[in-house]
Amino acid sequence: MSRSHVPIRDLLVVLLTLTTGAVDATSFLALGNVFGSVITGNMVLLGVAAGAARPALAVRSGVAVAGYMAGVAIGAPLAAHREGSGGTWPPSVTVALVVELGVLSVFSVAWELAGSPPRGGVQLALVVVLAAAMGLQAAAVRRLGQMSSTYLTSTLTGLVAGLVTGSKPDGMNRSLGVLAAIVAGAAAASVLVKTAPAWVPAVVLLPLGVVIVVSVAGFERVRDHLTPGRGE
Repeated sequence: MSRSHVPIRDLLVVLLTLTTGAVDATSFLALGNVFGSVITGNMVLLGVAAGAARPALAVRSGVAVAGYMAGVAIGAPLAAHREGSGGTWPPSVTVALVVELGVLSVFSVAWELAGSPPRGGVQLALVVVLAAAMGLQAAAVRRLGQMSSTYLTSTLTGLVAGLVTGSKPDGMNRSLGVLAAIVAGAAAASVLVKTAPAWVPAVVLLPLGVVIVVSVAGFERVRDHLTPGRGE
């Protein structure tokens, strides 16, 4: 691993977490009080729905879990592709993120066409799409090592445990960054859902798009793998 590339990698993971926060806020506020990436929360909601006899909540949370699982199932083989593997940021990670961008673009088009807030079958379809995108992203970032841009409970646990025991956690700056980013992304999306819903896709797509562009520009292995004629 090139140490000079580690700060770039960590910054890109933080940017991805902005998209996560925006997706979770959008799905919670506009798509029936479920989450795109907080799958533990959705499973708890499944239990709540069963205990409180709320079939609509059961359907929404179940659909979110299924969509996430589908995203992981698609993203894991893409991110683990052996050709051009290795390095600080394997090209396969960018490939998986490009697929995620395509999925979120589908969400964006459907969101604009559906109006605000979406209802019925459209709402469920958007939940599936957002959860699948988060599954793709989780699988891609998992390829980078012991870090995440979607499920952050372990990140917070490691950070606090390291601080109180006097041992500096690995990637402390990245951990602080992703925890701040998920809050910032959620806050930005929440404002837009309430005041300018047509702009929600911008806050969902922009960080991910920046990550893809920077990963191609900033990592030579990615550039060689994705640019025709290079690396020959």
